[in-house]
Amino acid sequence: MKNIFLFLFLTLLCVSCKRDASMENEISKIDISVAIERFDLAFAHAKPEDLSTLKKAFPFMFSKKYVDSFWIAKMQDTLQLELNKEVEKVYPNLNLVEGEMKNFFQHMKYYFPEFKIPRLVSATSFVDYRNKVIVTDTISLISIDTYLGSDHPFYNGIQKYLAANFTEDQIVVDFASKYAENYIFPKQNKTFLDEMVYFGKQLYFKDVMIPFKTDAEKIGYTEEQLNWSKANEGQIWSYFVENELLFSTDPDLPNRFINPAPFSKFKLVEIDQESPGRIGQYIGWQMVRAYMKRNDVSLKEMLAKNADEIFNKSNFKPEL
Repeated sequence: MKNIFLFLFLTLLCVSCKRDASMENEISKIDISVAIERFDLAFAHAKPEDLSTLKKAFPFMFSKKYVDSFWIAKMQDTLQLELNKEVEKVYPNLNLVEGEMKNFFQHMKYYFPEFKIPRLVSATSFVDYRNKVIVTDTISLISIDTYLGSDHPFYNGIQKYLAANFTEDQIVVDFASKYAENYIFPKQNKTFLDEMVYFGKQLYFKDVMIPFKTDAEKIGYTEEQLNWSKANEGQIWSYFVENELLFSTDPDLPNRFINPAPFSKFKLVEIDQESPGRIGQYIGWQMVRAYMKRNDVSLKEMLAKNADEIFNKSNFKPEL
């Protein structure tokens, strides 16, 4: 009997793998082109007499509340010059990023045919890491100076758990996060469960849209942090359930388990020292994955489900 179940499992797994491979092959054939316009380099190499040409090419980069003398002064600013130098040294081209963005946009077009490819532009932002990428219907911006590498001197003074993801491999991941926000409903998070499922949806969106990224890259963990989360999944879930946190509206819970932080705050010394931050996002991700395995719904349908339904129909109960 055990051999029969094993045979059936392997057969289903094989069929699923072939279906996934066929779908990915179909997605790869979607005909789109992606080129990132280097406003950062154009501005870096511009002279004052080039300003009018730049403004015509990139009007959205020049706020009308600033006169031309402001932009000319910025061209000559010592900090701006240093930013320009470092960005060009790290990114003489963005070929790798363009390839990953093309792959991502092909997946977006496959699942959301109405999706329109935006104009992609890279720029410097004086390391505005709270706005690493900006997404609109027509233009998307990359603050390229927030991806120079986690150990770059520009990031001295920024918390290490944040700077850890100031890397090239996180650019497409950050774009996927931003686009996911436009497709996830409902957005009103009241309970801790709401928060977990919201970010679980966002991470599952990445499963589908950027399958070429590792799980660690999707959530912004190191492999060690991801392995710790997997190994302790049952204990974490038990802690949430036993302390009646799921339906709690305690405003402190997002800071303890959802928001970026060096570690999650169980208020248990031995666990807090080892746990990665945002562990509630990780648990929400596994819950959404469980829901999608057990329910025949599309990605669009799942993104519109409320947290209670996803929780109830996921039968999520990791082993201790």
